[in-house]
Amino acid sequence: MNPAALIAQLRSVPTTLGQPESGPYRVARPRMTRDDRRLPRNAARHLQRDAYPEDEPMTPLTNRPPYQLFVGIDIAATTFTAVWTTDGPPRERARPFAQTPAGFAALQDQLRATGVAPAHILIVVEATGSYWVALAVCLHQAGYVVSVVNPAQAHNYAKSLPRRAKTDVLDAPVLAQFAAERKPAPWTPPPAVYHELRQRLVARDALLEMRQQARNQRHALLQWPIVIESVKTHLDGVIMELDQRVAALDAEVAQVLVDGAWAESATLLLSITGIGLVTTAWLLVGTLNFAGCASVASAAAYVGLVPLAHESGSSVRGRAQIGHGGHKRLRTALYLATLTAARFNPIIKAHYERLRAAGKPMKVARCAAARKLLHLAWAVVTKRQPFDPAYRERLVEERLAA
Repeated sequence: MNPAALIAQLRSVPTTLGQPESGPYRVARPRMTRDDRRLPRNAARHLQRDAYPEDEPMTPLTNRPPYQLFVGIDIAATTFTAVWTTDGPPRERARPFAQTPAGFAALQDQLRATGVAPAHILIVVEATGSYWVALAVCLHQAGYVVSVVNPAQAHNYAKSLPRRAKTDVLDAPVLAQFAAERKPAPWTPPPAVYHELRQRLVARDALLEMRQQARNQRHALLQWPIVIESVKTHLDGVIMELDQRVAALDAEVAQVLVDGAWAESATLLLSITGIGLVTTAWLLVGTLNFAGCASVASAAAYVGLVPLAHESGSSVRGRAQIGHGGHKRLRTALYLATLTAARFNPIIKAHYERLRAAGKPMKVARCAAARKLLHLAWAVVTKRQPFDPAYRERLVEERLAA
């Protein structure tokens, strides 16, 4: 079955009223903004860089078990370095372990020797590439409280300390001290549907990039007065094979949206004019089925579509810009979706044309339209109602009639 037929099948799936399925995965601080002044109070704690979920809603800070031990782990490709403290800077030297199951077990043996229960031990690791994942999952399954922090946050915290050298042995105590002082929010591994979608989407992006490179090479080849036919044939074959692989991934993504745990939300998102298969998948992955943010305002900030002020005193009056932070891939998907939504979605079209008529540049208007599109996506999923272009007018009529 081709992706178009799967999308048609997905659109025909009836939706049912229900509650959001689970609470979000949160890291200590989001990557998407340097200034949280525009966010609701404490909203930054509810955001994350890469949208992993947690099985249960986040426990209020006052109800969490008191931590008795704080562990900092510096991650490398083949090793990791760990050190722990009860409060403040560690007094012991950091210890290296191998990035293997045996090394994970050795760390747990050392932690058990402290006599502190796993539920009262907070372990902080940096989200360094993908090297942290196996260790974090292992420690979480063992009952430890694991917090995954943005490397930029840990780096800025380290710069505030009176130190200059940088080694694994020195970085681990900084993370332990950071854990003791800040007590960042806990992390929980994501559900299977997250991996089923995200890995296919990432592979699809890589194939599209490879296909574009092959097309560019073919175009450059044709500019020469003499073209070797066998070379052109090889490039044509590569492009054709990549087309087939991209189409296959599109079909797999559509099938996951039809049969997966987020099928109802996917049906609701596809009811919005301008949002297609890929944008739907990235919205669900990037926001964890819209459970990863406390409000639509925090979701917009997480994606990186909220203009950030740049002002100081009476001399600095910079223009507010969205910056380069946030979930770049999701922001790109929403921006590209506005190319269609600004033409055929009546709500987005009116919003975009009003901004353009007011003199806003095209990219500024499109970013605002992308933020509006995110608001619509948030509404239909959290309210569990399909998109209705006349919803506002109908609501006004009902209020006037009442």
